[in-house]
Amino acid sequence: MHRATSAMKNLQKQLPAHQNPSQTNVLKRVTGQPSCDVFINHRGVDTKRSMAALLYDHLARLKLRPFLDNRTMKPGDKLFDSIHDAIRGCKVGVVVFSPRYCESYFCLHELSLLVESRKKIIPIFYDINPSDICNLDDVNCSEKDFLRFSKALVEARYTVGLSFDSSQGNWSEVVTKAADIVIKSLMEVEGEK
Repeated sequence: MHRATSAMKNLQKQLPAHQNPSQTNVLKRVTGQPSCDVFINHRGVDTKRSMAALLYDHLARLKLRPFLDNRTMKPGDKLFDSIHDAIRGCKVGVVVFSPRYCESYFCLHELSLLVESRKKIIPIFYDINPSDICNLDDVNCSEKDFLRFSKALVEARYTVGLSFDSSQGNWSEVVTKAADIVIKSLMEVEGEK
């Protein structure tokens, strides 16, 4: 019992000063649950070593449990099983749209799963305009998947998100802003229970 109380006090000390008490309460609740809190959907070649990694690290420092494939999975894990379990278990999905996002079957499949699972989606438009994300010309998929992907892209396109220009934007600011939105979204999801 003393160890758990001590751990919670340490967590509270580590939380940024700008968080209000209700954010802290959500963090207390979500950190005790077995699944990931936030699924980060991204095109690795565009964002794995930049936006996705920075966001993962920031959320992890806030004691949330983000899922980022190359950080969360370990050798021997089944790719589809791990990703599907993480999407089913998450409360919020952050979708980092980038110039080559729509070329990836896996990105589109994950986005479709998030939409079909009715997860709250927070789009980040990274070096791309929302109007540019619906081009599926380069994706090799079945007609059924094409329809799923198109529907998910339209839904995401018309969801308010963050825009970021990597050549001129402030990285710290966009990651902090995204994390704040994730925390507020988790609070909303927790409040619906």
